[in-house]
Amino acid sequence: MSTTRDEQESPEPPAGPAPGGDPEFHPYHHPAAGWGAAESVSRFLMREGSLVDGPRAIMRMNHENGGFDCPGCAWPDDTKGLHLDICENGIKHVTWEMTRKRVGREFFAAHSVTELAGWSDHDLENQGRLTEPMVYDPATDHYVPIGWKDAFELVGRTLRELDHPDRAAFYTSGRLGNEATFLYQLMARELGTNNLPDCSNMCHEASGRGLQASLGTGKGTVDLKDWERADALFVLGVNAASNAPRMLTALAGAYRRGARIVHVNPLVEAAATRTIVPHDFTDMALFRTTPTSTLNLQPRIGGDMALLRGMSKAILEQAESDPRALDREFIERHTAGFEEYRALCRATSWQEIEHQSGLSRVDILDAARVYGEADRSVISWCLGITQHEHGVDTVREIVNLLLLRGNLGREGAGPSPVRGHSNVQGNRTCGIDHRPTDAFLDRLAEVCGIEPPRRHGLDTVGTIKAMHSGDVKVFVGMGGNFALAAPDTPYTWAALRSCDLTVQVSTKLNRSHVVHGRRALILPCLGRTEKDHQRRGVQSTSVEDSMSMVHLSVGMKRPASPHLLSEPAVVAGMARAALPDSATPWEWYVEDYDRIRDTMARALDGFEDFNRRVRMPLGFRIKQPARELVFLTPSGRAEFSTAVLPDVVPAPGTLVLGTMRSHDQWNTTVYSDNDRYRGVKNLRTLIFMNRADMRERGIADLGPVDITSTAKDGSQRSLEGYLAVPYDIPRGCAAGYMPEMNVLCALCDYSTQSDQPIMKHVGVTVSPAARAGGTGRETA
Repeated sequence: MSTTRDEQESPEPPAGPAPGGDPEFHPYHHPAAGWGAAESVSRFLMREGSLVDGPRAIMRMNHENGGFDCPGCAWPDDTKGLHLDICENGIKHVTWEMTRKRVGREFFAAHSVTELAGWSDHDLENQGRLTEPMVYDPATDHYVPIGWKDAFELVGRTLRELDHPDRAAFYTSGRLGNEATFLYQLMARELGTNNLPDCSNMCHEASGRGLQASLGTGKGTVDLKDWERADALFVLGVNAASNAPRMLTALAGAYRRGARIVHVNPLVEAAATRTIVPHDFTDMALFRTTPTSTLNLQPRIGGDMALLRGMSKAILEQAESDPRALDREFIERHTAGFEEYRALCRATSWQEIEHQSGLSRVDILDAARVYGEADRSVISWCLGITQHEHGVDTVREIVNLLLLRGNLGREGAGPSPVRGHSNVQGNRTCGIDHRPTDAFLDRLAEVCGIEPPRRHGLDTVGTIKAMHSGDVKVFVGMGGNFALAAPDTPYTWAALRSCDLTVQVSTKLNRSHVVHGRRALILPCLGRTEKDHQRRGVQSTSVEDSMSMVHLSVGMKRPASPHLLSEPAVVAGMARAALPDSATPWEWYVEDYDRIRDTMARALDGFEDFNRRVRMPLGFRIKQPARELVFLTPSGRAEFSTAVLPDVVPAPGTLVLGTMRSHDQWNTTVYSDNDRYRGVKNLRTLIFMNRADMRERGIADLGPVDITSTAKDGSQRSLEGYLAVPYDIPRGCAAGYMPEMNVLCALCDYSTQSDQPIMKHVGVTVSPAARAGGTGRETA
């Protein structure tokens, strides 16, 4: 691997807690959730000392009247007012935030940044909540206290001294509420830049671009009621039991009412088998399980598009003898490009479809039969679809299949991307977009009285490159853990260290605080569970779930420290310091968030009468034109796409690796070295492989291996001494955990369709370890 001197000096990225024993692997055969989840939650609450606060929080989470929104996934709140609309991961996430542990000036005085850089990521976060703003002192290699006023002045002065606004980048994770999001993008644009990278650039960018091209909208069209009315549910590239556990309730309900459920994933995950929903007390008491699938298909990694093309081909072939197989009236009235798509499907051979999908024609016809027999179908997907070179084309192929049978604009039907973080969709809705439309900017200029820049800004990949080259000198991160979430870890770390100033707005200590610029600030903020007291009383914030519902969240706990500021207050403080002559009433906004919402109501489509509507039970759903069969596309219709099938078959001797989370993990936060649903204990530095691929390479079960990726530019990246775990995964495919395996994902390997890092389709070679001893070593 070609590296610069800075990269060579980057330490090996530690990750995960210290091992709790010898690595173990025992295939998991139990239902998802149920008593396994209950036991795991109980142990976690005991370990964190939250046997009182934890249950109190559980009773307030995801409630429509005075509750707070779970800071975990973006699955919608139950439409029936369920009192325990919670899950194992949500409880862990909230408990992790509510910890009694604190990280104050005494901690930073006792530990240098160099020392902290050697700690594991689990140990960093496990120190507890940050309590006051800190600034890095290069003379002592320690963070030292700084007052809020001086911290804001440091940010403001550095931004004012830049020779161009595009020398700064403003990153957003999905944790940021809508009100802070709106102020954040307003600050960046008033400064003069659209450099607004966000976590969507690494996750669902392909979904937004694909849906926009096909339907004229960047969002799914369904809501939770549609899931409850669908005759067939297709779940693609989603590990629901870990990524969106509350989906299990919908899947169990669908099975009980006779709906067909098809899971498509290279790994058969626990959520694709059976479940006991914890809040179903009768099932828990009787240990009664409910199946969550009627068909499981395991395509090769990246083979989903070929599967979808095969299903469309089957439907079109059936239509030659049975006209009812297609919704011809819908196609004629609402779509464009059908004949071209039909010709493409005819021209695509079954041999090629089988070869690229890794599935048999029989398997594909089984899935097509389920789809064809259902009157109403929902197709859902997550990062297993999007983090590929051809992610946009695959999302458009999903829409193609839906259009054939008119599965759009009616109850129980439509596309449904599963967003992974609680407000990542709201961030984009409220202006975090490095490619804003002219219509959005025109409205912002009119309502807020600024002149926003028109040139497109930098996304995540572009920002990392620009920091590395010195073109971006200031990096501000609102939440998240950018140093670990981004690909090509050593390159990203060198990029951050090249900045003049890095600013991290956070609740807990993490890797991004010890991988920093020449100057660095840690600005601690309130968590979502905490009361937000402002001049005009306790404030609420709003979030948008993955199905476009917007609702309020109100914290319940006393803040972890009296020195914490809310996210809107932090943004306003930075903005006032950077824009001292600004006419924007930053301080006035922070006094009462209703004032921010009133401005948002005038600036954002779909947010009219915001303050009244968001206080309605369950909030309100943002109007979705495509749901009403209004398509904001060039043709004014839903557009079929005609992309050729990509070649996703690995070259001889190589495997295709997909990175993923373990079950006991949320994004970059690792709670333990266990992955219950995959049967792994005390191990994260692993690679899941097909047993035949292991035998072919002379690799024993849990044997140490070296893994090497080769990027488009020919550079190589390696991990040494990982352990190989035999798993039910198609031949030629492998999987392992992020963030450890982000090292293998070259920054230059990003999708030309979506600009997303290709983190689910990494070409690797795997061989028995060249040297004994140690695991997880990164080599150049």
